[in-house]
Amino acid sequence: MIVEQGMISFLKKFDEHPFLIKCKGKEYKVGEGDPVFTIKINKEIPLKALMTSTSIALGEAYMDGDLEVEGDLYHALDNFLGQMGKFSTDQKALKKLIFTPSSKKNQKKEVRSHYDIGNDFYRLWLDDTLSYSCGYFMHEDDTLYQAQVNKVDYILKKLYLKEGMTLLDIGCGWGFLLIEAAKKYKVHGTGITLSEEQYRECQRRIEEEKLQDYVTVKLMDYRDLPQYGEKFDRVVSVGMVEHVGRDNYKLFLDCVNESLKPGGLFLLHFISALKEHPGDAWIKKYIFPGGTVPSLREMMAAMAEDNFHTMDVENLRLHYNRTLRCWRKNYLEHLDEVREMFDERFVRMWDLYLAACAATFHNGIIDLHQILMTKGINNDLPMTRWY
Repeated sequence: MIVEQGMISFLKKFDEHPFLIKCKGKEYKVGEGDPVFTIKINKEIPLKALMTSTSIALGEAYMDGDLEVEGDLYHALDNFLGQMGKFSTDQKALKKLIFTPSSKKNQKKEVRSHYDIGNDFYRLWLDDTLSYSCGYFMHEDDTLYQAQVNKVDYILKKLYLKEGMTLLDIGCGWGFLLIEAAKKYKVHGTGITLSEEQYRECQRRIEEEKLQDYVTVKLMDYRDLPQYGEKFDRVVSVGMVEHVGRDNYKLFLDCVNESLKPGGLFLLHFISALKEHPGDAWIKKYIFPGGTVPSLREMMAAMAEDNFHTMDVENLRLHYNRTLRCWRKNYLEHLDEVREMFDERFVRMWDLYLAACAATFHNGIIDLHQILMTKGINNDLPMTRWY
C-alpha cells in the first residue's frame, strides 16, 4: 500500500493533460477534466525507481507488461511526454549510463549495438530506400517512400552539386543518398560508416546499380578522415552527429573542415534540442547507447571556430513526427515477423521507442535541424534560396 501511494503521488504531478490510472481494482484520476488516456498498472513501480529515473522506471514497466496503455500508445505519450521536464533523473547514480566514454572503440560498439540489429529487421518497417532519418513531406498525400526521396533530393539541391564534384557522406547509412547523387548529378561519392550491416548493404547496392566508378563506401571513424587525406567539394552528414558526444562536437567539425575544400558546402542534418541536456536515460540504456542530442546553439558556436559560415537553418520537426508515425505503422503491421526475430520485451520496447520519439518531436522536446554552411566565403552561390 505504501509503494502504491508513493507511486500514485509521484504520477499525480504530471497533470497537464488529465489521465486515469487503474491499479489493483482502484482508479486514480490525474489532472482536471475528462481523462484523455488510461494506464493500467499490473505491478507497482517503486518510488525509488521513479525518482532514480522516471524514464527507465516507466519504460521498463511497459516493456515487462507491468504497465499497459488502454488505446493508442502514441496518443497517450503525446499527452504525457510534453512534461518530460518533470521527470526525475539521478545523474550521479546513472553516471556510467549517461556519460559513456567517447573513445573510438566504445563508440564503434555503441553504434553497432543499434544499427547492426539486422538489415532484415530494418527492412520490415523502413521504406525501400532504407532511409533511417527524417523524411520530407512536400505534399499531404506523400508516402513514406516519396518523403524519403524528397528529403534526399532536397539535401542534394541544397548542396548545389555539379557534375564531376566529389561528395563525402559521414554516416552514410545504407547508401541511398550517395547513390542518388551519383545517378542524378554524376558526382563521385565516398561514404563512411561504423556499421558492418550498413557497409555490406551499401556495397551490394553500389554493385547492383553498377556505380563502382562513382561511389565508394568505407568502414571508417570520422576521426580518421584527416589521415585519409582526400579533400571534397561537398560534405553531408545526416543523423550521425548525435552519436559523437558533447565533448567531440568541435573535433567532429574539425574533421569536416580538414576534409572540405575552401568554399565548399557542408550540410548537417541532425536531431537537436533547445538547450544542452545529457539525454534520456531509457533511450541511452536500450536504444542509442551514448547518444546525445546537441543544442542548435552549441553546434552553431562550434561551427564558428572552424570558419564555417551559415547559409541557412531549417527546422523539420513535424516532418520527423510524421516519419516516425509512418515507421510505427509499418512496424505494427509486421509484428508477427518481429516476434520471429525477437522476444516480447524487445517487441514492446521498439514500439515504445517509435511512439515516444514521435511524441517528443510533436511536443517540441526535440527538433530536427538542417544547417547549410560554407567553409570560408563562397561568393559564387545564388543570392536567393536556389533549392
